[in-house]
Amino acid sequence: MKLSTPRSAAACLRVLALVGAAALLLASCDSAPSSDEADADNVLRAQLDNGLRVVVVPNRLAPVATSVVTYRVGANETPEGFPGRAHALEHMMFRGSPGLSAEQLSAISSATGASFNAVTRQSVTQYYFTAPAQFLGVILHMQALRMSGIMNAPALWQKERGAILQEVASNLSNPEYKFFTQLIERMFAGTPYAIDGLGTVEGLKNTTAAELQAFYDEWYVPNNATLVVVGDVDPQRVLERVRALFGDIPSHPLPKRPKVDLQALEPEQLSTETAAPYGLAVISFRLPGYMDEDYAAAAVLADVLDSRRGDLYALVARGKALAANFALNAYPQAGMGYVIGAFPRGGDGEALLQRMREVIRERVRKGISPALVEAAKRSAVTRAEAEQNSISGLAMSWAYALTVQGLDSPDAVVDAIQRVTVADVNRVARRYLNLDTAITGLLRPTRTGEAVAGGASGSAEHDFELTNLGDVKLPDWAAAKLQQLSMPDIKIDPVVTTLDNGLKVIVQPAYTSDTVSVYGQIRNEPALTMPKDEEGVDEVLDQLFAYGTEQLDRLALQRELDEIGAQESAGQDFTLVVLSEHFERGVELLAQHELHPALPAKAFKTVRSQVAAAVAGRLQSPDYRFRRALLKALYPKGDPTLRQATPETVSSLELADVEAYYGRIFRPDLTSVVVIGNIEPQRALDTIRRYFADWQAEGAQPDTTLPPVPPSGTTHISVVDPTRVQDRVVLAQTLAVTRKGPGYYALQLGNQVLSGGFYASRLYRALRSERGLVYYVHSDVDATKTRADFSIAFASDPENVDIASAIIRQNLSQMQHEPVAGEELFRAKAQLVRAIPLAQSSQQGIAEGLLYRAAHDLPLDEPLDAAHAYLKMDGREVMEAFRQWVRPRELARVSQGPPQ
Repeated sequence: MKLSTPRSAAACLRVLALVGAAALLLASCDSAPSSDEADADNVLRAQLDNGLRVVVVPNRLAPVATSVVTYRVGANETPEGFPGRAHALEHMMFRGSPGLSAEQLSAISSATGASFNAVTRQSVTQYYFTAPAQFLGVILHMQALRMSGIMNAPALWQKERGAILQEVASNLSNPEYKFFTQLIERMFAGTPYAIDGLGTVEGLKNTTAAELQAFYDEWYVPNNATLVVVGDVDPQRVLERVRALFGDIPSHPLPKRPKVDLQALEPEQLSTETAAPYGLAVISFRLPGYMDEDYAAAAVLADVLDSRRGDLYALVARGKALAANFALNAYPQAGMGYVIGAFPRGGDGEALLQRMREVIRERVRKGISPALVEAAKRSAVTRAEAEQNSISGLAMSWAYALTVQGLDSPDAVVDAIQRVTVADVNRVARRYLNLDTAITGLLRPTRTGEAVAGGASGSAEHDFELTNLGDVKLPDWAAAKLQQLSMPDIKIDPVVTTLDNGLKVIVQPAYTSDTVSVYGQIRNEPALTMPKDEEGVDEVLDQLFAYGTEQLDRLALQRELDEIGAQESAGQDFTLVVLSEHFERGVELLAQHELHPALPAKAFKTVRSQVAAAVAGRLQSPDYRFRRALLKALYPKGDPTLRQATPETVSSLELADVEAYYGRIFRPDLTSVVVIGNIEPQRALDTIRRYFADWQAEGAQPDTTLPPVPPSGTTHISVVDPTRVQDRVVLAQTLAVTRKGPGYYALQLGNQVLSGGFYASRLYRALRSERGLVYYVHSDVDATKTRADFSIAFASDPENVDIASAIIRQNLSQMQHEPVAGEELFRAKAQLVRAIPLAQSSQQGIAEGLLYRAAHDLPLDEPLDAAHAYLKMDGREVMEAFRQWVRPRELARVSQGPPQ
């Protein structure tokens, strides 16, 4: 592999120094403390001599750290005619750097258990890694090497270009993406904001490796970068490592950035077709950007217009729309606010568009409700606190605030919002919500093709050379840290109580913010619990929860929630996020909503009509037909999962049917609740008991466990979707294993070998890295108490589907005949074991994991059982599991794509 030339002699020397810097990197960094000071929240801020800005934010939720390197270059800076250049460079950053080959980058990332990705935005490109905190030094070392140079040989770009063209094809297969791209182009015509950073097929085909190298040399320098680290770290020691690794990377003056010169808006109406089960009506306005002094008022205005107490949502409550929302997307110097409403297939989109215009016109004329302004401000406080409940989420929030919003911290947005007055919001509304210059649009549902049974396509014999990553010689600085694999560090220790009524309460204190969250789940399988000819009753019930409680109608309930800044939802899955001081009142409202929903007769008729219309459109949509075809390919005739709602079954429902279904399913002995956050276990338990203990179950528990199924057979079904330019494909089969039975962990370990390590995995190497046939490929083993399925999903050009399918089957056959061994086996084990703490790096992740294990009757510390199983497993066990359970020649193939 030919290496690219470093930018300068100094850069070349820095690469050599980094490669040999293992001793420095792995030292404890207990040197004299830096002169940089931490602020009151223990956030450390520094700027290196070469201009690199560094921010380190401690967060002790889990032994995990996230690092985000943000380069202030994105779609805005791409040359005319080549809109995807920043995006293409983002892809090439994973093809390696001098001192760090692509194979080493993949192997190291996999072995640390890291979750990583990158994103190209309008004004920045960001690279982020989340890994166990003990490997932060290794991750930072890789990030420093990537800032020092890039491998950008033409042969590498030729391979990666295939993958990025597949990403473009995937987005061009989404009518909503294409519609909003057109909308943004009109809204910001003549400015860099009109550029779609994804890129075009023509532009990417005409881009050369030399041009990408030049783009890298111009913009990827420390004085154009910000490094944010959040997690269970010592800020001073992190800063010392950063100085050692990044401090000598040279900087240079940056090119001139393009100017944003906003043009006067001209009203226009866009119209296009969609294959979705519903249509969309959109009204868009230009609003202030992040740098504008009116941005905070615009953010409050958007929140008010989107309120469940607002006039837009009232369109839904009155049956005039399936959904209605207001959203704000902002750039530094301008933003776009838009009203978006959904209407059923066959509905009148123009009428909905007119109703939304009337809502905006009247709201501007009458003025914004002071109560809703205050509610928006309280909600902003809760959301800001809740951001601290996720290590990776907090890291991205800090990186975005510093580099895109131009702020000193994410808190600056909340502080600005608290200073907003009702007069500010009304002034912004009058100035910017101008219907005379609004750009509107309609996405109209179109007729779609049927599911068509195929022949033996995809079963042709091929013989491809499979180049698995195998053993990779790691740099000393990485090998020294990664060679010992042990049981993961888990900090959670929940307190579990089962109330007399059967409700399971799981409490996990977590003192990362001043919020408390409640996550609840009622164990149910609607395919089993819906009475005959009442398919869709679960959907009607779910939507009726929006109409309040027996004590509080929908507006009164939302008003009470707004008074405490709470985020709440009720139903089969229910949640509450609230500041700790309001926990008791929040749980009281949640319990009223969950245990005593209003289910009003008038609202029932509205919801029944909406669900029937939505179901009618769904049955005609390619997405649904694709999922339906997959179910029919896997499960035998008469299987409960094949039941489906129809307009007829929904329209025949009576309110008594919904009430009876609620009574059968919503019962405490099928329910688990997790309370997590800034709370002591006894206070949490006392509060849940106070408001949920009187909830009683009636009658016998319904059966919620699906029956076992026989092995599925080979079939090939193509679903025609005229809006797509690319085939979406799933290869799948049922497996005769269960979640707690033999073979499960061995299959999961083998699954990790197949697709779990990006370019370190077999399928990513075979389909993307080496051949550029796909943008993504994902394999999955999904098991329950009684059944399981194995699936592999990818998307590619239609002419390449047979080739990709054959390569997949060949890889599965190899898994059955050759034991996974050596470093490849070690990496798969390491990624599964070391990723376990990552699942606990957000409070939501912790809660969802606990609920999953409770629902599947697994020990709450089951991840430790899994880690133990993986650590002792050898490659022959994996091979035997694939040989016993997986049937490569009996995979069903279901695809969704353009007419052939």
